[in-house]
Amino acid sequence: MADLTERWRTAARGAGATEPAEVVAAGAELLARWGEPHRRYHTTGHLTAVLDVVDAYAPLARRADLVRLAAWCHDAVYDPRAPGDANERDSADLAGTLLTRCGLPTDVVAEVRRLVLLTAGHAVEETDVDGALLCDADLAVLAAPPPAYDRYAAAIRREYAHVPEAAFRAGRADVLRRLLALPALYRLPQPSRTWETAARANLSRELATLT
Repeated sequence: MADLTERWRTAARGAGATEPAEVVAAGAELLARWGEPHRRYHTTGHLTAVLDVVDAYAPLARRADLVRLAAWCHDAVYDPRAPGDANERDSADLAGTLLTRCGLPTDVVAEVRRLVLLTAGHAVEETDVDGALLCDADLAVLAAPPPAYDRYAAAIRREYAHVPEAAFRAGRADVLRRLLALPALYRLPQPSRTWETAARANLSRELATLT
């Protein structure tokens, strides 16, 4: 946790935070949320993986620290029982509250909120490099080797253990079809070249098992 805590504080300072005590408090709250016991995939492991991708491609970003803050906030609210994009909207609202308390400028808070909301559908404008980076990082798991992808899919099922099997299969299949319908799963050149084919194969394979 110490490494993650320092990564949060560094990103907040880099984005212009002026209230150190609030930065510490916000980091603690976020880590507590990412560590909630009902989570099986959307854990600090997922957060770390997203941050690692953001760091790897940070030179391509316009404001990399804002993308890092959005990564921290994008699944900070995660309730598998919530309808539609409620988690993303609530995560964006939480980001606005926490970042404002940290003394970040209004335009930074608004941009982080915007980035968080993009993760609801992962539809990004062609010129939106920072949005592309966050969404590519969030979807990187889809291109994992098949055994790792299967562990991810199994963890998602455990998060939705309250949903009956038939309803889960239908809902999950709908999610996979929406992802496969995107013109591209990854927008940045290198992730697109290295991940797109593998991700689509994984999604298609899982979809076949569901239908």
